[in-house]
Formats: sequence, structure tokens, C-alpha cells
Amino acid sequence: MNAGEGRRRLPGRGTAGKSSAAHRPAGARRRLARGGGEGPLDRLTMRGRLAWLNSAGSRIGTTLDLERTAQELAEFTVPRLADGAAVDILESVLQGDEGARWTGTGVPLMRATALCAVEELSSLEPTPVGETTTAHAEEAHETLLHSYCLRQGKSVLVSRMRKDDFRKVAPTESAAAKMRAAGVHSYLAVPLIARGLLLGSADFVRGPGRPPFSSTDLALAEQLASQAAVYIDNARLYGREREHVVSLQRALLPRATPVTPGLRVQAEYAPSAAHHGVGGDWYDVMALPGGRTALMVGDVMGHGLPAAATMGRLRAVARTLMTLDMAPERVLARLDLATRDLEDEQVATFLCAVFDPADSTYTLASAGHLPPLLIDGQGSAEFVDVPVGAPLGAGVIPYDPIRLKVPKGGNLVMYTDGLVKSRHEDIDDQLDCLLSAARDLTPEALEGGGLIGCAPADAARFDEAVLLVATALSMDPADVREWQLPQEGRAASVARNLVTDQLAEWDLEELADVFELVVSELVGNALRYGNGPGRLRLLRGDRLVVEVSDTGPDLPQIQHAELSDEGGRGLQLINMLCRRWGSCRTVTGKVVWAEQNLPS
Repeated sequence: MNAGEGRRRLPGRGTAGKSSAAHRPAGARRRLARGGGEGPLDRLTMRGRLAWLNSAGSRIGTTLDLERTAQELAEFTVPRLADGAAVDILESVLQGDEGARWTGTGVPLMRATALCAVEELSSLEPTPVGETTTAHAEEAHETLLHSYCLRQGKSVLVSRMRKDDFRKVAPTESAAAKMRAAGVHSYLAVPLIARGLLLGSADFVRGPGRPPFSSTDLALAEQLASQAAVYIDNARLYGREREHVVSLQRALLPRATPVTPGLRVQAEYAPSAAHHGVGGDWYDVMALPGGRTALMVGDVMGHGLPAAATMGRLRAVARTLMTLDMAPERVLARLDLATRDLEDEQVATFLCAVFDPADSTYTLASAGHLPPLLIDGQGSAEFVDVPVGAPLGAGVIPYDPIRLKVPKGGNLVMYTDGLVKSRHEDIDDQLDCLLSAARDLTPEALEGGGLIGCAPADAARFDEAVLLVATALSMDPADVREWQLPQEGRAASVARNLVTDQLAEWDLEELADVFELVVSELVGNALRYGNGPGRLRLLRGDRLVVEVSDTGPDLPQIQHAELSDEGGRGLQLINMLCRRWGSCRTVTGKVVWAEQNLPS
């Protein structure tokens, strides 16, 4: 290849990002390079050069990070093979697509990915790492040496550069002038081809004090580029697979948290800094009947696509169970059975909390999960002593719930272990750090995900993290009314009068007829099957909700009533008249509720 068929940017000062370590100190040519040996390749025997080439397998591709692999290629060649090196990767490859043979005019869109140079060439002006190829006039593309290398997939060697060659190599006139001033005299470009597809290119230059590139250097560079291209392509494939898992996982997580009475919830998801850290961390927020809110945080053990898929299954089952208005401990028991039925025999931790805005209480149950944080809004923070059951899938049930009162403005913080787990610190120490950080954060910073910043940084953090911050808001006392009902036959009459008077006070008289009938049926069921009614509660929010509690163990169900039957139609009427109705177990029995839309 002659000097009139390609183009190149050369490494030097002005790089950024991963190129910050690109420059070697003065005299770097006379010191050992990363590949081992005793000096520049031009001073070694053929056996020494082959030994250097063989050491590339342990120096390049040490991670599955594409950019890092490219940087390792550049650093491996300086100063042993060249005084300066630059690696460019096709933009499509950086996006996860396969490489290709370029058939268009000009050159394909490239991005500077790695730079490395000795200090004597620090005055050069390469395209900084992270930026795309410097634009040229279209007609100039065909005269650049680098263009030929990419279009034909063949190496370019200019042993001794003449004055006209610098403009055919450098990206700009200014860069060409600085190359001449720095004494650059020899240029070599090799394509990066793996599995027959073009991924990018690697360019090398030599400056004063070094002999020109020879055909032997070209053969070594081509062999090295062939090895490095495989490592780069492996990193591309792994990155694409990880992106697919991340996309799947994000698609399985809630897109937004619902607005629920008396509670404000902020959720954060932080992917792992490690490539294998994508897995099964998840959360969910559900609006339940009666103005209550379900908060769920789980962590499937393991990483990768199987963990993400299991996470999606468990979240779907958990949502279904919560839709049935089951208590948290019963949800965990059912989830344990569902987890044991999975073919891949996954194990997961899980924390479930149900918030009741009427009395600002949480009911919590844990399946091997880390304890939540309770922050009272006055600078005090402590871990909630939730009874810790066995992880889901372990087959050890039942689970024990706990009831927790939260003051106005108080925060309940739920999280996964990725927020505290570190390679270098004990988890108890990390939990103490989390507790201290929670005390120091302002309420605004806490709700803004400030605790994510407390997670282990860089390589110490090897797992993803989920953070859920729920802030209790005080409900208007005028929107919640509660009464104790008598334990006798007149309870239904008392309940009707209380409901009618309260609806009149709220200017909701048009709902009075329906709710008189509904509350009569609910109280009647409590008298017949629930050992008498307990408390009657009315909540006015987005909808109007009536609740009647009792101590009976059996949940009501709609029965099929024959035409000749005198009873058994109460729940059928409630089902027809109300938007929805249901029941849920409590520590002392159960609550049966019904809700109706407010008039527009």
C-alpha cells in the first residue's frame, strides 16, 4: 500500500476519559512495557518478539468491558511496538451490533476508544476518546490512508513519511503540522477483524530515536490485532447480552408508583458497577382497597437472565396475591409455595409492608430480607425488628407479622442488599454506615434517593440495589371517621344512622341510600358469622370506603341463592351496588369493606 490511500489521527495530548493514563513518562522507550521483556521490539530477537506477542493473552481482554479492552491493546503496544497508539471502534459495534465490511463511500462512523503515547509525543492532536471521527470534506476521504484500511480490511504501512503523507494521516492541518514538528516519521494501521467482520482499527506511529516500521513489525501488529479483535468482539457480545438482561429487568419493574392516600413513595433502582451484577432485585407499590398501600421489595439470589426471569414471575404472583387482599404473612407463605414450584429452584428474599392511612400503621412480614429503616422525621433512625422468616423457596413457613406505628412525616426505608453489600467490608459495618447516613440526610435528600450514594462505590459494589422510601402523610381528620358498634341486634340501625349523618356532613347525601343498604348487610354478616361487629369506619379519599370489622375467622363469599331462599343475597347486592368489595384478615379477625366512586 502506498502513502496516498488512507488516513489517521495520532495519539497525544488532549485526550480525556480513559485516555488520562495514555502518556508514558520520559524515557519510557528504555523501560519495560506491560508485555514484559527488556526493551523495544526492534532491539529484540525474533524469539523475544514472539514471547512479547504471546504475553498479549494475559494483558489484553482482562475484562469483558469493550472500552477497557481497547485501552489495554493501546497500552500493550507502547512503547514496545510503537511510540503512540490509537484504537477506533465502529459506532455500530459500540452499540452492540455486529461488525461489517464497509461498502459505502468515505469511512464508516468511528469513535475514538483508546489512546496511548510516550511523553515525547504529548504535543500531538488526536481525536479525544469518546468523540467520533473528525469530519473531513467528502472528497478528502478517498485520499486518506485510514480510509483504505477500513474499506479494504487491509493494513497500511508507511515506513518513512514524506511531507505530503502527514496530511494523509492526521485528521487536521494543525495535527499534521504537530506531527511533523514532533518528529513522527513512520505510520502503521491495521484493521480489527473478528469472525470475518470489521470492528475497527488500530493505528501506530514512531518518533525520533526509533527505526521505521518494518514488514516484521507489520506482521506482529496484524497478529496482535487479530487476537485483540476477538477479545473486543467477546466484550461486545457480553455487553449486548447484559443490555438485554437490563432491558428485561427494567421492563419488569414498575414504570411509576401510584398515588395512594396518606403515603408518598419514591423508588430508586441502581444497576451494579460490575457486569455480572444484573439480576433479580425488584420492588412494587400497589394501591389496595380501603386506601391502603402495599410496598414490596425482593431479591432473587443469583444473577443474569434466570434471576431476572424469576423476579418477573414472583412479582406477578405477589401482585395477584395482594389483589386478593391477603395479609403480608399469608402472601409470603403463598409465595414460598410458588417459588418451590419453579423449575430452576431459585431462592429469594422478600419484604412486604401494608400501610393503613387511617391510623398510620404498617403491617410487615419478612422472608429472609434485610430489616427496613424507620426514620421518625426528627433525626432519629433505627432498624425495624421484623421477625425474619426463611427465604422464599426454602420451604420453612409460617411467617410472623409485626405492626408498626409511624409518626407524621416518618419514613420507612426498604432496600435490597446491593445497597450495603461490599467485597471489602462486613455487612454489619455497612448497615451501621447506612444507619448513620440516614440520620444525617435531610428529608428532601432522603426522598430524593440520597441513600443510593451510600452504596459501595466502583469495583467494591458488585450487586444492583433497590431503594424504596415511603413517607407517611397525615390524613385530614375530617376524612376519616370511626365508631365502635354495639354487640347486639340494634347494631345495624346504629350503623345506618352514623353513616347517614356523616354523609350529610360531607355533602354526599346522594350516596346515603346505597350505603345504608351496604352497611346493613355488612353489619348483618358480622352478627351472623363474625361473633358480632367490632368497629365501623368511613374513609373519604379518591373514593368513599366503608369498613366493618369482626372477630370471625371465615372470610365472606358470595353464595348462590335459589329463588325460594329467604337469605344469601346480601353480598350479591353489595357486589352490584358498589364499585368493588372485599375482605382481609387482621390480627384479631377480619375486615369486610366496600367502596364507591364519589359523585363527579
